[in-house]
Amino acid sequence: MEYRRLGNSGLQLSAFSLGSWLTFGKQIKDSTAEKLMVYAYENGINFFDNAEIYARGQSEIVMGKILKKLKWDRSSYIVSSKVFFGDGRKAPNQTGLSRKHIFEACDDALKRLQVDYLDLYFCHRPDKNTPILETVWAMNHLIQQGKILYWGTSEWSAQEIMEAHMYAREYRLIGPTMEQPQYNMFHRDKMEVEYSQIFKNIGLGTTIWSPLASGILTPKYLDKFPKGTRLGMEGLEWLKEATYSEERIIKVRKLNHLALEMNTSLPKLALAWCLKNPNVSTVILGASKLAHLKENIKALVVVEKITPEIVEHIENILQNKPIPPMF
Repeated sequence: MEYRRLGNSGLQLSAFSLGSWLTFGKQIKDSTAEKLMVYAYENGINFFDNAEIYARGQSEIVMGKILKKLKWDRSSYIVSSKVFFGDGRKAPNQTGLSRKHIFEACDDALKRLQVDYLDLYFCHRPDKNTPILETVWAMNHLIQQGKILYWGTSEWSAQEIMEAHMYAREYRLIGPTMEQPQYNMFHRDKMEVEYSQIFKNIGLGTTIWSPLASGILTPKYLDKFPKGTRLGMEGLEWLKEATYSEERIIKVRKLNHLALEMNTSLPKLALAWCLKNPNVSTVILGASKLAHLKENIKALVVVEKITPEIVEHIENILQNKPIPPMF
């Protein structure tokens, strides 16, 4: 396993990490979740990603029971939670990024995960109803209390992240260390253009999600739309609409052909492509089957196969290289 620094921090994250969205506490059995975590840990993965909203808190409960059962050395792994959407309760102050919800959500996450502190704590989305300064203060207080070690954002704009850093600098607080954006061959602008100055000037870490574009970058979609997939799940119609299109499938077929020519698989090529970006701290893997996780971890050896010639070939297929601003 390769390890990378989380931005400018000293924290070392495994290049691949294991996420629990849509799987733990929902799509898979608890016994399968345990097998996934054990295999990940034994193969060098040290970061396990979670959130209050995942399975409305059940995902964290499942992960917490597994962590307690396995009794791993707490210093050997990293666990996260995210705050914003709530755990299913919808009364005022049970969602968002107010100081009240941040504090209460953190305490709830600690109980569900059965840990004394969270290594990483993300603001899951920006909150238009809460001043960013209030959120920065709340996160700083949690760090001072020893309940979290690093805080960050997820799907925030570059402007919002820089505003948080501005307040942190003005009031001598700790600003966000990391961002969790979507990043894959079809979703590139934030990582490759919007955040470019933050990477350069601040040193932002990234824990990217959906590296396989919700499964589009796998062979299962090469022919017709398959049954029993993530994009076919009830309640995820928005994800299918945002991800799936015939135009993309045509490109996926070409990418699959390229992967076979490289003596690898489409998923491993897509994952390695993400890792090739030096601003990626870790790629979050989602898996419903142990076989998927075993196969995807092997993508580490494909990174060196992505030569400048291969990069050019991929760009010719995708035709979506972000254009940086002309200033």
